[in-house]
Amino acid sequence: MDYLQVLQHGLSLDCTMAAYLTAIPCILLLGTVWFSRIPFRRMLRPYYFIISFAIALIAVVDTSLYDFWHFKLDATVFFYLESPADAIASVSWGFLLIRLLVILAITGGFGYLLVRITPLHFAKEHLRKGQESTKKQRIVQPIAASFLLLFVMVLLFLTIRGGWKESTSNVGQVYFSNRQFLNHAAINPAFNLLSSMGKSKDFNQEYNLLSESERQKWYAPLYKAVPDSTQSWLKSKRPNVLLLVFESFGAGFVEAVGGEANITPNYNQLAKEGILFKNCYANSFRTDRGMVCALSGHLGYPNTSIMKIPAKSRNLPSIAKKLVAEGYATHFLYGGDINFTNMKSYLLSTGYQQVTGDSSFPIALQESSKWGVHDEFTFHKLYNDICARKDSLWFETFLTLSSHEPFEVPYQRLKAKIPNAVAYTDHCFGEFIAKLKQTPAWDNLLIICVSDHGYYYPRTESSTHPRYFHIPQLWLGGAIKAPQEIHKIVNQSDIAATLLSQLGLDHSDFIYSRNVSNKGYTHPFAYYAFNDGFGFIDPTGATTFDNKGNCVIFDQPADSCSTKRLLRGKAIQQTSYDNLSKR
Repeated sequence: MDYLQVLQHGLSLDCTMAAYLTAIPCILLLGTVWFSRIPFRRMLRPYYFIISFAIALIAVVDTSLYDFWHFKLDATVFFYLESPADAIASVSWGFLLIRLLVILAITGGFGYLLVRITPLHFAKEHLRKGQESTKKQRIVQPIAASFLLLFVMVLLFLTIRGGWKESTSNVGQVYFSNRQFLNHAAINPAFNLLSSMGKSKDFNQEYNLLSESERQKWYAPLYKAVPDSTQSWLKSKRPNVLLLVFESFGAGFVEAVGGEANITPNYNQLAKEGILFKNCYANSFRTDRGMVCALSGHLGYPNTSIMKIPAKSRNLPSIAKKLVAEGYATHFLYGGDINFTNMKSYLLSTGYQQVTGDSSFPIALQESSKWGVHDEFTFHKLYNDICARKDSLWFETFLTLSSHEPFEVPYQRLKAKIPNAVAYTDHCFGEFIAKLKQTPAWDNLLIICVSDHGYYYPRTESSTHPRYFHIPQLWLGGAIKAPQEIHKIVNQSDIAATLLSQLGLDHSDFIYSRNVSNKGYTHPFAYYAFNDGFGFIDPTGATTFDNKGNCVIFDQPADSCSTKRLLRGKAIQQTSYDNLSKR
């Protein structure tokens, strides 16, 4: 059954790769419609043997290296080819010879087969054997054949793209199991290699703005471990945990943290019942990046998304992985395409035992918005799932969807489109909490509400401004001891260390996450990344830096502390890339 599931789930990427390889013969075939004596087989013969060799080489190298690497062949292999003698030092000549023979056998066998099944040329057909075609037939037949081939090419394009949904073909779409070996077995190795080449960089060489001694000097104090003096915020050391990640919920929408009034009345009211973080900042600017920051206590990167690099994202620590080790059942719910930006592979690799996306909902609900199922339906499912849970301990994560562009929702309270979409999600959230309070699950429940990234509203400045990254964070539920407000500057990435500390669990592997509930948290700051730049905020002010222009683009106040903020931000950015290169 495992083998059949591998075939079933891996088929989509196999079809994508097959469509890529079929595109060139299809284009050549279109030419033969108008020029019938083109030597079709002769033109394709070298192509067939080249692709047969490439696929054979990739497949054999992938299966040979997997036993050593335990991950699929990707662009990492090119780093080792810089020193080929070292790369093959640990294997025997017999090992290499056998694989070379297999590669040659596959190349010759499939190359010959492809050549033999291809006609010498595609002659124009006649109505009857031996009868010359009429002038009308000579015009109509090529036109009809051309339209047919163009239709086939459209199908090839859709197969290459992975359909017509928002997400395109990616490695994560074939993940289906908590056993990584089965997920890896389902991945088409040629597709994996080609997709990773586009993301392959020597991250160690990125953004080396400081000398190594300067980098260490400015970075060392920032994430330094301090003696544990955690202040307990919870009634229980083992509550059930629900992490609600709100799409595009910038602080500008939430009056409780200084935003506009009357957009999120439910959030504002619930903020009085829980632990409200008044000065929380997102680490990045996109959902795929912000999710990693929240779930893995990681940082955002100015020019890459680690979620899109499964070879690296699978090595990240995560809240889910920690809680699974403590006996928690883990589940992730999202009303959209769970394969988008390799999300599914990241989730299954980092401890989520079950993931639910739009395909689990009726077709009508899947098409209720551009991105998937609207929040009222997913909140309803979340409520039913919680009520039906029989696990003694569980960790659930839910990513909302409706407060995303184009901001079209089945709700009308505010005239302005964007705040009305946020108000809709807030309305669904309020109804969900009101119902949940009436269930036995509430008493031992911790709910952590945070945004995936910011959204500056009303926008009066650029998307690199610190206000754009200001987001609300709220802890509530029956497990909370008492309401309070946290005014210290914190990052979205600090959730991991803070939560695990409240549960009495070690968080030392979350190197970018700080325990905000620790009395030793006395040097608060926030770091965030935007497209090719970063921002650094601390009690002295805020500074943002553009890497392309190599210049400061925001600095308030511009005083003696500006240089320190800039150097600390540069040190974090440089260190994050140095660490990324090692993952």
